[in-house]
Amino acid sequence: MALISVDDLAARMSAPDLRVVDVRWYLKRPGDGRRAYREGHIPGAFFLDLDTDLSAAEGPGRHPLPDPRTFRGRLEAAGIGSEHLVVAYDDAGGTTAARLWWMLDNLGHERVAVLDGGIHAWTAAGHELETDEPRHPPAQLALLDAWSRVIDRPDLTQRLGQLTILDARAPERYRGEVEPIDPAAGHIPTALNFPTGGNLDERGRFLPPARLRDRFQPIVAGGEPVVTSCGSGTTACHNALAMRLAGLPDPILYAGSFSDWSRAGMPVATGPEPGQPPSEAA
Repeated sequence: MALISVDDLAARMSAPDLRVVDVRWYLKRPGDGRRAYREGHIPGAFFLDLDTDLSAAEGPGRHPLPDPRTFRGRLEAAGIGSEHLVVAYDDAGGTTAARLWWMLDNLGHERVAVLDGGIHAWTAAGHELETDEPRHPPAQLALLDAWSRVIDRPDLTQRLGQLTILDARAPERYRGEVEPIDPAAGHIPTALNFPTGGNLDERGRFLPPARLRDRFQPIVAGGEPVVTSCGSGTTACHNALAMRLAGLPDPILYAGSFSDWSRAGMPVATGPEPGQPPSEAA
């Protein structure tokens, strides 16, 4: 299970093996996700912060992956154990919730899902919010000790032109017309723009698997390894989730993404075209 509907979540709310996690987060607005949580959240949900709980304090990019053992300890302290179904939600089409899904799934915890439509779908269905903050006893969570299917900047640099890179950011950021936070504007040379909005319908729910397959199948048909990227390795996980829902092979995550690439002063392409590897463009 990678995606769960509001109806299915509502039917499970009294299950003792359920853990609901609010991961709302807003670019350049530190602390606002937690404030939104305190103002009202899905009953029984507790909050995990992208900046502190789902990222390392230091590393490549703005949201480097934490050490898996540190991550496991944070979840265990919050009350997540191996027996629990973890349901993550946000208010942005699953773009942050997919990060928690990817992390747990990558480390071997299969009982994790993103709430389709997030908190907006929950309230639209007539369900109430609450402000109580639950406390669960510490639990034991069996996770792997190392991330897999990830790539770093040196390896990516060496393999440009041999990989298919999907950039999940908005088209205007991909083209380099705007850049609200990173030190350069544009995209990694050869990257294709696959914004996360293309995975969702007009209500902010994931498209059916067949339509997601139609979107991504031409990319994987060439046989090249697929790398998913974004600004900081967060919304890139949304494309990974969409590919899983489509029944396609899991992509590789460039966890540092464009924030790591641009901070290192690497060559950047602008405009709507992917561009060529730097050695070929010279």
